[in-house]
Amino acid sequence: VQLQASGGGLVQAGGSLRLSCAASGRTFSSYGMGWFRQAPGKEREFVAGISSSIRSTRYADSVKGRFTISRDAAKNTVYLQMDNLKPEDTAVYYCARSPLGLSTVRNAYNYWGQGTQVTVSS
Repeated sequence: VQLQASGGGLVQAGGSLRLSCAASGRTFSSYGMGWFRQAPGKEREFVAGISSSIRSTRYADSVKGRFTISRDAAKNTVYLQMDNLKPEDTAVYYCARSPLGLSTVRNAYNYWGQGTQVTVSS
């Protein structure tokens, strides 16, 4: 299994970015998927998650109303649309796969992408 994250970059506060995570494997739709982020000197934290059925999503309080997670089974890809970005959103963003379905817990995820840097300037 490989997860390839992309779409990061430098953006001004108030701007938008869309992250993508392309997954290999034919059972992509069977797993929960999530996005986490890690800022320098901080623990990796949950950002957003989506169930295998797409019926359920969950967000960290800090991104609710600004970020949207989605997935496209035909493309084996999960997305994170990030709007109204703030400097405190600056971090390396990681996508991950959970065999336990939708979860906000880091240990529920067993495969991780390589990360993509998001930098928001003020």
